[in-house]
Amino acid sequence: MNLSSLSPPRGQNHPSKRVGRGMGSGHGKTATRGSKGQRSGTGFSQKRGFEGGQMPLHRRLPKRGFTNIFKKQYAVLNLDRLDKLEGDVFTPLRMIELGAIRPAPYGVKILGRGQITRPVTVSAHRFSKGAAEKIAAAGGKVEVLGA
Repeated sequence: MNLSSLSPPRGQNHPSKRVGRGMGSGHGKTATRGSKGQRSGTGFSQKRGFEGGQMPLHRRLPKRGFTNIFKKQYAVLNLDRLDKLEGDVFTPLRMIELGAIRPAPYGVKILGRGQITRPVTVSAHRFSKGAAEKIAAAGGKVEVLGA
């Protein structure tokens, strides 16, 4: 079997309706557009969302909330997940290699959920207060990048 031998199942494809091809075709004269009205004339086009003059749905619905355009997105990693990773030295590249995080525009932030049971050296762009305290309490070292 190859691509040139493929064809659609019987009855799937229908010939397109050819309009405006003379009175004998049954679709002549007005070419299935009707006699008068907004859509009948040549060159008719309609804006997306137009509802015949009724207020369009996207304008009827309430607009709520706020989007902070200055928001900084970090890749987040909690201590319980960090504790399960192999090794003693963790940099953002190492965490990406291990599959713990994905690359993020503003770097890595370490959060304090869970416990760390061994001394580790962690390099990241941000640390929560609790995470830094727990890493230090376990005998580890915190290195803030880009500070």
